[in-house]
Amino acid sequence: MTAGSRKVAVVGVGLSDCGRVDDATPYALHAQAACRALADSGLGREVVDGFASAGLGTLAPVEVAEYLGLRPTWVDSTSVGGSTWEVMAAHAADAISAGHANAVLLVYGSTARADIKAGRRTGNLSFGSRGPLQFEVPYGHTLIAKYAMAARRHMLEHGTTIEQLAEVAVQARANAALNPEAMFRDPITVDDVLSGPMIADPFTKLHCCIRSDGGAAVLLAAEEFVRDCRTAPVWILGTGEHVSHAAMSEWPDFTTGPAAVSGRLAFERAGVRPEEIDFAELYDAFTYMTLVTLEDLGFCGKGEGGAFVEKGRLLVRGGELPVNTDGGGLSAQHPGMRGLFLLVEAVRQLRGEGGERQVWGRGGRGERGERGELPRLGVASATGGWFCSSGTLVLGRD
Repeated sequence: MTAGSRKVAVVGVGLSDCGRVDDATPYALHAQAACRALADSGLGREVVDGFASAGLGTLAPVEVAEYLGLRPTWVDSTSVGGSTWEVMAAHAADAISAGHANAVLLVYGSTARADIKAGRRTGNLSFGSRGPLQFEVPYGHTLIAKYAMAARRHMLEHGTTIEQLAEVAVQARANAALNPEAMFRDPITVDDVLSGPMIADPFTKLHCCIRSDGGAAVLLAAEEFVRDCRTAPVWILGTGEHVSHAAMSEWPDFTTGPAAVSGRLAFERAGVRPEEIDFAELYDAFTYMTLVTLEDLGFCGKGEGGAFVEKGRLLVRGGELPVNTDGGGLSAQHPGMRGLFLLVEAVRQLRGEGGERQVWGRGGRGERGERGELPRLGVASATGGWFCSSGTLVLGRD
């Protein structure tokens, strides 16, 4: 087989215990998720010759790999914030396609919530107060304030309303209600979102992601290994990545994120159009992130995101484009960096393993979730930092 010609599939996915996990270390969550992904695939650990990890704090891939009993000949520890996992999945797919690895395991685990509860502060060391950012942080211009500023700009330029942003949180919670593993499942209303405590204008508490513990793992493998797997393959059809800025002064347009580039590349390389996608898993640290990413990926025009998210368009039940089918970072789980969880959920949806939250093909999105054909195409797009980076993957089934 010619190097660079191998097709690549996701053959195993797994989540560790998530939500409130007070009695586990990050290493243990890595291991639990990894074991579940391998069991899901049906492949043995000896097949894995590639490994990728990154995360909060100081966990290095060489340490995590040793903890898992792996001795990889291909390794990655890209760190670009929340989009890290989509970017590393793209790197892994390229490596497998080129013959540099056969099976690559991507793993993440974090006790972000438990650390806060115990008084231990953790942070993403890639994004701090060093270098040019030292001129922003002393004035309170930290991560959430940057997103809030960008949201206000979108509201000013395009007339987006706070009620429209709140709709993102409401619909994420409705999807989470169908997910027994989601951390928060009780319904909320637009009024609930608007009346919550202010965090950073215009964001109240429910505009912001939750903080949880948890881990995730995804196993990618070359096409010749698929026949030995216990699950149907989910193929990586196209990928894209982009790094935009770090300092806000270097961001040319607060209403356009880096997914506008990574998404275009992923769709072009996959040979598909946004209108062919059955569902989308989007990083949603804040409601504005979902709205502007929908625009950037081409699901609606620039400035039309506010109108697009109205009338239940993002819902699993009856939505035109189900988004964050597990409840997303706003309701399901958000252990510091959530990009790998997007891939796990996308794979489960394409394999028909969504349970009550299963998305059906375009002919089966009725109010009561009537069954149709399984979805054929899904997209996972993650954002890092404050729209600093983006990674997008288009995934499909046979």
